[in-house]
Amino acid sequence: MSTYGPEQRALLESEGLAFFERVLEEDGIAVDDERIAEGGPDRAALELLSSLGLLLLDPGADRWLPEDPARAQSRVVSPLASESARLLQESGDWAEAFTGVTTAWRRAPRSDARGPFTYLRDEAIGTFLAGLVAEVETEILTAQPQAGRDPQTLAAAALRDVAALERGVKIRTLYQHSARRSSVTHKYVADVTARGAEVRTLDEFFNRMIIVDRRVALIPGAEDLRVAVAVREPSIIAYLVDVFERAWERGRPFGDRETSMLKDIAAEQRAMTIRMLIEGHADPVSAKRLGVSPRTYAGYVADLKAEFGVQTRFQIGYAMGRLGITGSERPGEEPSPGGVPGGAGGAGSPSTED
Repeated sequence: MSTYGPEQRALLESEGLAFFERVLEEDGIAVDDERIAEGGPDRAALELLSSLGLLLLDPGADRWLPEDPARAQSRVVSPLASESARLLQESGDWAEAFTGVTTAWRRAPRSDARGPFTYLRDEAIGTFLAGLVAEVETEILTAQPQAGRDPQTLAAAALRDVAALERGVKIRTLYQHSARRSSVTHKYVADVTARGAEVRTLDEFFNRMIIVDRRVALIPGAEDLRVAVAVREPSIIAYLVDVFERAWERGRPFGDRETSMLKDIAAEQRAMTIRMLIEGHADPVSAKRLGVSPRTYAGYVADLKAEFGVQTRFQIGYAMGRLGITGSERPGEEPSPGGVPGGAGGAGSPSTED
């Protein structure tokens, strides 16, 4: 046997080890022992151990004798290590070989039938994104409006993004404030920020967006989240980067847990809930704008009712109108004509789990 794989290793770890221990106890095993005869229970273990050099035949004594495993290990492991190094070198050479054609692809004008836009659907989105991140060179900008990604998706994203960060890629991510309530999002953020990524949150609604090296952007299609559009048009990319940068400047660091900042976040979410009510949006639409579930949004509205001491939404509107509240006030800013009781402790308090 000249090559060894998982099956042989499994045999060595189970039957082979037990057989080797018995041979050591008995100081060898006779060649005519029934246990190692053709079809015997230890025949397969004997063939493997002898091929590995763990058992050597002593012709004078007609016995198989145990050998030092260190010598056998070097005969097996060294060739595998050499092959591993060769494959690693080969993979590096292939990656280098693809550099030229990839650079040519990036620099060439897009004269093909697709133009600067590629429409992707369902599983093709993930495949395309994985390829983009695998070849990123300098920077990834991402905006994730809701925190509702499942743990498996976030775990896969963490592995992918950590690999990029360890290559020296810079990553900046924007979430809505509601992401601060998600335990799986906290784990993802901890993983990537430990390696240099930056994560911020803000209240305003924005749509999902990923920009790679400021040359390709992935945005949702007009239909639904099952469709995405890959954009390569430089002027549109520049516009999207500007949108991101403006939102980034307004964002608050995810890891900042100071009381004053948490109060400001609560005030921002409260103000946005007020704006949603004033603008007359349906609850599902308002919840989506805030990045929370409809049930959590209903809780925000209930907080406002309690804050103003009213029973209905109409009464909330009347009370806010009387006090000059528009939902556009900055944290700590008094509305006109008077102040608002309750401050920032009502709707949107970050202590509530979504």
